[in-house]
Amino acid sequence: MVLVRGATVALIASGVVLSACSADRPFGPTVGDVFGSGGSAPQSASQTGIGVNAFLWRATLDTLSFMPLANADPWGGVINYDWYTDPQTPNERFKATVFILDTRLRADALNVTVSKEVRDAAGQWVGAAVAAQTETDLENAILTKARQLNLQNAR
Repeated sequence: MVLVRGATVALIASGVVLSACSADRPFGPTVGDVFGSGGSAPQSASQTGIGVNAFLWRATLDTLSFMPLANADPWGGVINYDWYTDPQTPNERFKATVFILDTRLRADALNVTVSKEVRDAAGQWVGAAVAAQTETDLENAILTKARQLNLQNAR
């Protein structure tokens, strides 16, 4: 788990460094640009923060925190979760990918896909159909949490 979090921090840090690259600075950003203490002109609003809605991002991480995180791209808005097996049902496992498609907090800014595998008689994992309502239920749970985070932030 520590390795996954370390990789996530490294991914985010490299994204910060790469996002500051421009034609004005062909060799990349200065240390001041990355850490905000440089004497250069302030960055535009499109270059600050993550590239997706922060409430949807945080709500996704909170809602699916029980699943192991495989990787996350805050600028592209993709969060991949690795296989999760519920101890109650050891013969099935799930994997999820969440796409955050907008910077606004909207229902159509979120797309969740879930994959399921079950163990066959030989003990091999085989793809299986996911209940039609599962992805919608996860999207609704994430949206509800994002709205709660938004309301908490407004106070």
